Amino acid sequence: MTDQTQPSATPDFLRRERPPVPDIVVPRGVQPFHLAEKPVRGRLIRLGPLTDALLTRHTLHPAVTRLLGEALALTAGLAAVLKYQGSFSLQAKGDGAVPMLLADCTEAGELRGYARTDAPQLSRLLRAEPDPLAGPLLGRGYLAFTCDQGPEMDRYQGIVAIEGMTLIDMTAHYFATSEQLRTFVRLACAPGPHGWRASAFIMERVAGEGGIAPELDAEAQEEAWRTAVILAGTLTEAEMLDDSLTSAELLHRLFHAEGLVLDRARALSYGCRCSRAKLAGVLQGFPADDLDHMAEDGTITMTCEFCNLDFRFARSEMQSSAGRA
Repeated sequence: MTDQTQPSATPDFLRRERPPVPDIVVPRGVQPFHLAEKPVRGRLIRLGPLTDALLTRHTLHPAVTRLLGEALALTAGLAAVLKYQGSFSLQAKGDGAVPMLLADCTEAGELRGYARTDAPQLSRLLRAEPDPLAGPLLGRGYLAFTCDQGPEMDRYQGIVAIEGMTLIDMTAHYFATSEQLRTFVRLACAPGPHGWRASAFIMERVAGEGGIAPELDAEAQEEAWRTAVILAGTLTEAEMLDDSLTSAELLHRLFHAEGLVLDRARALSYGCRCSRAKLAGVLQGFPADDLDHMAEDGTITMTCEFCNLDFRFARSEMQSSAGRA
């Protein structure tokens, strides 16, 4: 297979093959579960070696890398409930050292993300806080959760102001104000002996009456939820990031006495969806003067922000396409 980032005799609009990026699949990346006859369901997300493949595409400060890893794990967990073909994305825009944070995941578990940094702001922040949390990194702005069901369907988007010091705090604020859904979220991301690892635990209190636990009265349902939260609160970062501990084993530790039921696990994979065809289509929308300005030594270079690959296009081959746009 030819290098998809370089010009060739094949027209760009026909070159839709995957560029040279890691081909990694985590077969049981998302483990859904519920507690039998209790109004509790959730998901444990373990990105495993996929974490390092995604996070090391860019050279970032460890605090920014950790934030991106948490966002990727959280997004994978939220996307796991999609009932249609499409994608779920988390996007944070702020005025801080990380003005843009983006992670998205398709219904098939294809995961990607990136964090854009403001170098001068980040340097100033690190002098004051050597290991800053999400709040100081993002600054003031908003957090958006978006469900994209494809070009034929309207997008659903929930937006809230960035509030709190951690991504967990911000997610809790979103669920409390936008979804009015009681949740428990735990996130973890850190480097280990085999590279970066990231994990997320998401648990929700679902409707009881007429639903998952109709035989329980309101007080019993509330007690079941409180018990689940207390047990989930014992979950440690070390456990979440331990490659030797399976998701099934970890959930059994937490809920073996609460009627744990493991649902069908879902795979996660390296999911950057860039291609020459897509980027060539973008270039076709620019007028000739802009293409001339972008070209250096007769070559236009476009970089995918997700996988950090440079795609090179001969300026001479772009002229006719730009002229038709």
